[in-house]
Amino acid sequence: MANAFRICHFNGNMKKIVLTGGGTAGHVTPNIALIDRLKEEGFEVSYIGSKTGIEKELIENLGIPYYGISSGKLRRYFSLKNFTDPFRVLKGCREARKLMKQLKPDVVFSKGGFVSVPVVRAAGKAKIPTVSHESDMTPGLANKLSIRYATKVCCNFAETLAHVKGKGVHTGTPIRKELFTGTREAGLAYAGFDGAKPVILVVGGSTGAVRVNDAVRAALPKLLPEFDILHLCGKGKTDPSVNEAGYVQKEYCDREMKDVLTMADVVISRAGANSICELLALHKPNLLIPLSAEASRGDQLLNAASFEKQGFSMVLQESEITPEVLTEKVQELYNNRGKYIEAMEKSPTSDATEMIVSMLKELSESK
Repeated sequence: MANAFRICHFNGNMKKIVLTGGGTAGHVTPNIALIDRLKEEGFEVSYIGSKTGIEKELIENLGIPYYGISSGKLRRYFSLKNFTDPFRVLKGCREARKLMKQLKPDVVFSKGGFVSVPVVRAAGKAKIPTVSHESDMTPGLANKLSIRYATKVCCNFAETLAHVKGKGVHTGTPIRKELFTGTREAGLAYAGFDGAKPVILVVGGSTGAVRVNDAVRAALPKLLPEFDILHLCGKGKTDPSVNEAGYVQKEYCDREMKDVLTMADVVISRAGANSICELLALHKPNLLIPLSAEASRGDQLLNAASFEKQGFSMVLQESEITPEVLTEKVQELYNNRGKYIEAMEKSPTSDATEMIVSMLKELSESK
């Protein structure tokens, strides 16, 4: 098979794909999950993202050609940046059109985020087949703007199909294969735990979560007698004044995440769609604390409600967080962890990576 790919490459017939998406880790990690399979299928992979976003470092570390374009956020609330960002978006559209002509992809895959809008628009106008992916229950603004230019829209939740104008395919979300290769021993070594106590992993999201972080630290006196805690606080969100045995703070982790997740007995997390799908795939009992409607468009509330209804998660609303309630919920979750694991093990699973790669391959060949 490898020889066939080399022959295809030398004949100049290798299929080209552009991946796009950025702004948060959730708009990048599903793309990363696809890359190895796309290469196995003989695709030449390029990536278009923002010039300074989180996606730039993540993708360049993989050795994938990366092209940065101007990007602006289209906000639903007042901000002085609303007066300047439209000009960045227009510049990004021009840059995306130029890149489509330069890279000549056979197909484009978009994971969303505002940097993806100019790319999907440019691909659609150039008649290049384009697949978008929506992780949340209802499409975000970026994907709403992109749907008219997309050939297909892959959906994580079946409920989303009603919102994507007949273009939807229920695929689920691609999960990074390396997450299934972690070991508890490596996770314990990374955290410096001896394994004598069950472990709580706290994940605040790629930018951290102040209310969750504060509540966890306030609950330490009640939690630490029973648990060791690894707290991924977010960049710049660690608190050096908190120095308790069994409590370890990190801003974030990358390559170690597979081991950290394997180590965890229970997880406290926000309710971003990609994160909770990884917890489901790994059968990790979890307490979800979704972003409130005041701090977001409400997508995490819907995600958390769906997982709670299916028996995959326990949910605590941000407005209800106190150290006492958090402690009570975590202890209840740990005591009933078998129930949540059983529900997750029974959940119907689909290989989203294979479904999406097959779709992309078919579309690239029909171009």
